[in-house]
Amino acid sequence: MTQSAVTAAPARNRARRGGGTLRAARAFVRASRRRLAPWLVPLAVLAIWELAARSGALSTRVLPEPLAVVRAAWSLIESGEMWADVRVSTWRALSGFAIGGGIGLVLGLATGLFKPVETALDSTVQMVRNIPALAMIPLVILWFGIGEEAKVFLVALGVFFPVYVNTFHGIRSVDANLVEMARSYGLKGFALYREVILPGALPSILVGVRFALGLMWVTLIVAETISAQSGIGYMTMNAREFLQTDVVVVGILLYAALGKLADWLAKSLERMALRWHPAYQQENEA
Repeated sequence: MTQSAVTAAPARNRARRGGGTLRAARAFVRASRRRLAPWLVPLAVLAIWELAARSGALSTRVLPEPLAVVRAAWSLIESGEMWADVRVSTWRALSGFAIGGGIGLVLGLATGLFKPVETALDSTVQMVRNIPALAMIPLVILWFGIGEEAKVFLVALGVFFPVYVNTFHGIRSVDANLVEMARSYGLKGFALYREVILPGALPSILVGVRFALGLMWVTLIVAETISAQSGIGYMTMNAREFLQTDVVVVGILLYAALGKLADWLAKSLERMALRWHPAYQQENEA
């Protein structure tokens, strides 16, 4: 072995290590950009809001400065009022989601799998789907009064439709060639549904679940206008009566934060349930 070859080997090793370090640094920068990018718009809005409030261009009666909102939130946290209202609203939202989402999933599967059930039910469901939640309030009060049942019913009704529609669409969108191939390999009956049809429909079903989780909080806002004595909606409406704009903004931000948390949970569920799906494998590799 020549002297030049002996001295070149360590240099090549150092170059490889340097190249690996550079690639790792670039990957870290890309990952940091992906994590920071979603926060750029909220931070920009917050900065503009603060500047407008401090300059006097934005009246405190219209929108208080961010610091006043933080102080109001801290006061509600210290008194325990915020957590009590969040707990009540979360219970209403999740109860309605469990009932409405469960019924939507079952009926979506039934109408998607069996044509006679679709003929009997789908037209009625589509008509009811186009009735605004606000228009249902007088009837809901007559049915359930102004107690918790009315609020849970409205949330359940709101989340029912996205789960139902996306489940039905997912079942009907399964590739017919995959079904025929499975049958040619001897799959039939429940095994065919379990191994081919339901996995094929799962991406669409989870889209419906994700949409329903967001709509759950939107519907809850409407539901909590029905003579509520607790909950985020009650806190916000009560603050409006006393012109406490800072508390109103706290309530709005709570709804936004809970909606974002629900969306994050839905996306995490998608990634776990669809690890086998090519689109999610590519996302994980990226």
